[in-house]
Amino acid sequence: MATDIKDTAHPLEATALMGLLPARPRMLALGEPTHGEDALLDLRNELFRQLVEQEGYRTIAIESDCMMGLVVDDYVTTGRGTLDEVMEHGFSHGWGASAANRELVRWMRAHNDGRPAAERLRFAGFDGPLEITGAASPRQALTALHGCLSARVEADLLPCTAETLDRLLGADDRWTSPAAMMDPAESVGRSAEAKELRLLADDLVALLDEQTPHIITATSKDDWDRARLYGRTATGLLRYHFWMADTSPSRMTRLVGLRDSMMAANLLALAERHPALIHAHNGHLQRDKSSMRMGGRPVEWWSAGALVSSRLGEGYAFVATALGTIRHQGVDTPPTDTVEGHLYALPEDRYVVDAHRLAAALGDTQPAPRVSPYYGYAPLDPAHLAAYDGIAYVRDVPQS
Repeated sequence: MATDIKDTAHPLEATALMGLLPARPRMLALGEPTHGEDALLDLRNELFRQLVEQEGYRTIAIESDCMMGLVVDDYVTTGRGTLDEVMEHGFSHGWGASAANRELVRWMRAHNDGRPAAERLRFAGFDGPLEITGAASPRQALTALHGCLSARVEADLLPCTAETLDRLLGADDRWTSPAAMMDPAESVGRSAEAKELRLLADDLVALLDEQTPHIITATSKDDWDRARLYGRTATGLLRYHFWMADTSPSRMTRLVGLRDSMMAANLLALAERHPALIHAHNGHLQRDKSSMRMGGRPVEWWSAGALVSSRLGEGYAFVATALGTIRHQGVDTPPTDTVEGHLYALPEDRYVVDAHRLAAALGDTQPAPRVSPYYGYAPLDPAHLAAYDGIAYVRDVPQS
């Protein structure tokens, strides 16, 4: 069996990875089982460079705020701003402090310098403006959408004025209070103003759809795409805030499901452009249902990867990353009867594994689930092995 498993492993390079797939996917999703490790982001950067140079990929999208990601995209495509400003204002979740993310942005800008617009690399965040402690105010997305429309369509077609939006939105700290994540009574998501804003946001998005030919002609396809992002984000945030105010037992299930639904909508919009490398937690990209425990209760939802895969079919491919050790986080050598343990027995430091051949090599031997002593690391679920297109394996993750 050891020989058979060894035969499933190949050098961790774009060529070998693409060789596992029936065709070049529109979206190649590379997952990670833990956040905050630059060694994994360095690997992502290396694979993206290879995909750009060898496979014609032009976009990278990461698990970061989609609105903030526009700052990064402007910089890498046009040079707007400075690298320091972009790292401070272009990433959510603290990702701007990562040296690997900084190197990615620097390399993309250098690659694009002097190239025509059609050949430039693009950057996107595909998460909603959401943090673990709450959600952003819908102000930025709503006012940007309204501003786009008010500059290009007749005023009497607009469902409201900018002043009306400002009045209904009120102070942003009403929306962003961290207390609302755990206490529905602290949320403004079901206030009379929020309900009116949901109707107005829906009308603004409908108007954008109705005026698509005019807006593309008057501006550009990129400007129209950006306006659509504003609309998705505004309606998604208002929906998220509505369910933050919910008091039913299904509240958290709805919230985590809505987050991945927002992610999926952003990814499907990106799929209309160039082939893209997507990078996020394995749990957001897998085809199977995601699960976790929150407040002592089990929560299950369909991930962004499951939603996108159901639409794109073979146009979506998922490569999960598995790890041997993260010793600085207390994650030591994996037990030999786990998926990670079988792969750890191979001599190479990193490689890509044909997941379907690995499942065949294991045969009737059902790997045991690995138990992590570190809450920030999620081992592979052996029950999901057949749904992976590949596994990127990193033997040992050094401290960043």
